[in-house]
Amino acid sequence: MSAETAEPNSMAPVRILVYSDDAHTREQVRLALGERPHPSMPTIDYVEVATAPIVVDKLDAGGIDLAILDGEASPAGGMGVAKQLKDEIVDCPPILVLTGRPDDAWLASWSRAEASAPQPIDPMELSSTVIALLRRQLSR
Repeated sequence: MSAETAEPNSMAPVRILVYSDDAHTREQVRLALGERPHPSMPTIDYVEVATAPIVVDKLDAGGIDLAILDGEASPAGGMGVAKQLKDEIVDCPPILVLTGRPDDAWLASWSRAEASAPQPIDPMELSSTVIALLRRQLSR
């Protein structure tokens, strides 16, 4: 059964890891996506992370459906962390990198992230990108 035809309430929640050293950025992602970004999608369980080593540990342990990484995080930016994850984690889930500006999207592609979204966060743009990534991930 695909994510588009399944009954939303019968689907297990998706787990989205949100990495930023800034609690406000993590909150903005949660507020933009909400509990369920689309009626046909399952609910979201957020895993908030403030340091790069914990990001690696969480993804290495498995059970994450999508990672959203702050490209402006310090001391380890999300683009470098994304590249590391893609190099080191077998079956790494899709990654979305939040960039400092729209022109930085090419850096996100260098990091091998599947998508990017500029900051400040546009809830409509972030939601549509996350929905597309999750649909692909859930149909695998």
